[in-house]
Amino acid sequence: MANKVFSVKEISKSFGSEKNGNYMEVIKNISMDIYEKEFIVILGNSGCGKSTYLKILGGIESATTGSMELNGENIGACIPPEKLKKFGFVFQNNNLLPWRTAEGNLRIMLKIMKLKGEQWEKRIDEMLEIVGLLDYKKVYPHELSGGMKQRVGIARALVHDPDILILDQPLGALDAITRKMLSYELLNIWKKTQKTIVMVTNNVDEAILLANRIFVLSNKPAVITHEIEVDIPVEERNTMIGQNARYNELREQINNIIRATR
Repeated sequence: MANKVFSVKEISKSFGSEKNGNYMEVIKNISMDIYEKEFIVILGNSGCGKSTYLKILGGIESATTGSMELNGENIGACIPPEKLKKFGFVFQNNNLLPWRTAEGNLRIMLKIMKLKGEQWEKRIDEMLEIVGLLDYKKVYPHELSGGMKQRVGIARALVHDPDILILDQPLGALDAITRKMLSYELLNIWKKTQKTIVMVTNNVDEAILLANRIFVLSNKPAVITHEIEVDIPVEERNTMIGQNARYNELREQINNIIRATR
């Protein structure tokens, strides 16, 4: 069995206070084990707390209660600053710096992480090649399509060689055709890099194409209602997947679960 790299134990998150009457519990008692090289997808209705949960996993937010373990070490309710290098984060909006080229956007991440040297400079080209954009390294964001910008964002999240890649609805801002194409690109990126990936989406087809396991969240406060193993071999996850019998079984099962939570 693969090594366990990240564990979440009874994580909850709330905002406001009951005293002031503005208390809101967003996620409640979520526990999850994540293994090396695994692709996890968090699925749920819009507004259920998926992104809040992912921000806790990526060190952007702190949990109200509960704890996390990274490679067996208890790191508490928030990722400590010295552990942030272990994570790469991709947002729904690419958040590229418009005054920097594609390679410049990757280089700023290395600067933030204080990583210097020839091997890191080489890694900029390696990551742009993995996302299919090496020929666009000198191009500015306004000259790139939406899908290309998002691929630069993925390369930027990978450039410092994190153990875990966190994807917060990375395809959500794209048009339907680009989104579908980029979902296959994301699958290829995972195959090439063999990173542990945790991704949030509200798209069932996307989840089945990409995931080893899918966790379905309830409406707010979000709890895990179902854990589903996607037992479709990776080599069968291609543009013909819609004709796969197991894919269609899972699709019907998960759509029924999502409908029942509305």
